[in-house]
This record gives sequence, structure tokens and C-alpha cells, in this order.
Amino acid sequence: MTAHEVSSGAATGARAVLVCPDVRGRLYDRPAPARLSELRGLAAAIGIAPVAEEILTVRAVRPASLFGTGQISAIGDAVVLHDASLVIVDGALSPLQQRNLERAWACKVIDRTGLILEIFGERAATAEGRLQVELAHLEYQQSRLVRSWTHLERQRGGFGFLGGPGETQIEADRRMIRQRIGRLRRELDQVRRTRTLHRERRWKAPWPVIALVGYTNAGKSTLFNRLTGAGVKAEDMLFATLDPTMRSLSLPGFPKAILSDTVGFISDLPTQLVAAFRATLEEVAEADLICHVRDIHAEESRAERDQVYAVLRDLGIDPEEGSVPIVEAWNKVDLLDSSERAALEDGSRVEENVVLISAETGEGTDELVGKFADLLSAGERVYAVALALDDGRRRAFLHEHGQVISETVDEEQRHMQVRMSGKAYGRFTQL
Repeated sequence: MTAHEVSSGAATGARAVLVCPDVRGRLYDRPAPARLSELRGLAAAIGIAPVAEEILTVRAVRPASLFGTGQISAIGDAVVLHDASLVIVDGALSPLQQRNLERAWACKVIDRTGLILEIFGERAATAEGRLQVELAHLEYQQSRLVRSWTHLERQRGGFGFLGGPGETQIEADRRMIRQRIGRLRRELDQVRRTRTLHRERRWKAPWPVIALVGYTNAGKSTLFNRLTGAGVKAEDMLFATLDPTMRSLSLPGFPKAILSDTVGFISDLPTQLVAAFRATLEEVAEADLICHVRDIHAEESRAERDQVYAVLRDLGIDPEEGSVPIVEAWNKVDLLDSSERAALEDGSRVEENVVLISAETGEGTDELVGKFADLLSAGERVYAVALALDDGRRRAFLHEHGQVISETVDEEQRHMQVRMSGKAYGRFTQL
């Protein structure tokens, strides 16, 4: 096995060798070439220049190094040949494996989790996003502190209960990290409480909320800008959007709607980031409608769809159950040839709530907005409501949230027939 050279393109920064382990017997959601391609995209997203890449078949995982000695030697040769300063491994490395590989290759080694954390750390723009990323990074680093202090003295002295200076430094760092983690969690708890209050205010408001979800780089932000006229950063790279954004949207039959752009999902998202961004992702669970933006041009479009649905299930939303309506926007149809397009159009006629679109050109977006309105108005029924004559607040709510069919007044009460959704009527009953 010899790592082969690849074009570094326009990427600048660290020169990196990309390594994709393919462990025998382990189930992956996509083949190794697709995983390597995604790793290349992740590296490019942070300005790293891949100079060599390799898929390594791992027949038996080595606890100390993951790879076999021959594979380690071959990657070491590639590092020297291409003057690389970094090796990125597409998988999770234990602290021991990471330390041993750095010694063997005499360069920095990071795994998939470390790379995604670096991207998130560079991209987070809001105070909340920075808090979430820092918390995830500290929790990741906490178990890896020993790597930073291997050059210090390790032997014990005295009566055996006092550690050497290396251990003292490690414990001091761990204590500082624990304290910082505690402060970050308290600050994020406050952020969650504030976000909950905002959600409750929106819950009382008359406008439905539509959440855009999808695999990273599926085109969510481009569609968001197309539908709302916003100027959200939209680039052809992974994780261009990290911080959630909300804008108003015009919907037929609705005075106003709110469209929410969210962070893109990705396979094997680090558990630290899933936990840290849960408050942000909870916005999706509170939405009235979910629009799954899917890059239908991608070779692994089906696997990406399955990954998005897996994350939704983790958030308590079962796409098969239908508790929250989901419409699939099959994006990037402008990149398909005529035969691919014809096959997709046949498939979209079979699948329910699917719209073919191009967020780049605007094709199909009017039909998509119409689908939003249809799904949000589906399930409405007529409710008979009796109000006190002086109950102006609840009467105004009914006019804002539903269609008043009739309204009569007798000596004691106001009687109204109102067409509205069950969710809106539930809100009304709680006023």
C-alpha cells in the first residue's frame, strides 16, 4: 500500500494526509470512498490542504495504534514524502492511539471528532454557539490532557502519595477544565431558559414555524435566502451555517410564517456536539412543519436522508409517525441530466410530500411554499366557541389564529364558529 498524491486545489494552510480506516466487520452507513470524500470536504472547510489520502483496511483493531505496523510505516513514508504536518483519521481515536500515532509519524494527528470541533470552533458566530463549541471542546480534551504532558517527570516521590510534577500539572489542568465546564454549563442553562421563553412567546403568537433540516451542504441556507430574501452565509462547503437564523416568510392563506435555518447534520456527529447543540436542535422539535432539504444530486443522498432521520428520532421526532409534518425538498435538480431528472420525477409522484427544487435557480420553490401552506392548513376543523362578552383577548386570538365563519351575540355570551388547526385550538384552550 502506498498513499497516492492528490491535488490540493486552492486550499491553503496545513498540509495533511487523509486516512480512512475500513474496519472489517463494522457496519458503516456509506462506503469508504464516500467517507473519504466527505473527510476531504471537512478538511477543505477549515482551509487544510490534503496532499495524500488512503483507505486502509483494518482486519483487527490494535488497541494501542488502531493500524498495523506496515500501515503505520506506509503512512509515515507519505508524511515525509509530501512534507505533511498533519494526519487526519476518519474515525474515533482513543487518547492512547492518538499519542502513539503522533510519535510514530512525528506530526500532529487528529480524528474526525477533533476536526469537526475545529470547524465548529472557527465558524460559531453567536455567543451561544461559542459557548456550545467551547463546552464540547473541553469535554473532548479532558480525557486527552495526558498527551500534553508526556515530556514532564512522571515518577512518584516521597512516601508514594505525592505525584511528580507532571501529574501535578495534569491534575491542575483537569481541575481548571472541570471548573470551566461547570461555568459553561451554567451559562448554557441560562441560554436554554431564555430560548424556552422565546419559544413560549412564539407559541402564543399566531404564526407557524417551519424548520429547515438536512445534511450539511444540502443547500438549506441557499433555500432560506431564496424564500426569505435574507443574506445568510451560503457556500459550497460543509458546515457553512452553525448558528440558527429565523426570518419571516409569506405563505398563501397565512398572514405570516417563521422560517428557521439550522445547523447541518452529518454522520457520526461527535457526541459532545450533539449534547452541546441540543438546545439549538430543540427548535426543530417545536416546529409546526419540518422541511427536509436533500441534495438529490449527491451519490449518497439516500444514506444522508437516513442520517438526518436518525438525528430527528434522537430529538423525539419520528418521521414515520407523522407527529410533525415533514416535506422533502429534493434540491439541486439543476445539476441532473434529463434521464436522471425523469427518473426522479417518476419517484416524486410515488412519494408523498416531495417537491423537486433548485434553491440556486428558484425552480420549484413556489410549489414548495404552496406545499407548506397545504400541510399547515391540513387537519383543520370547525370549533364552536362561547366567550364572555368582555373577553376581547381570546376573541382576538381566534381571529388571528383561525378563520371565523360566524359570530353571534346574545344577552350573556358571544358564540363563534371558527375553523382552525388542533394545535391552535389547544393554544386557545390554555389562554
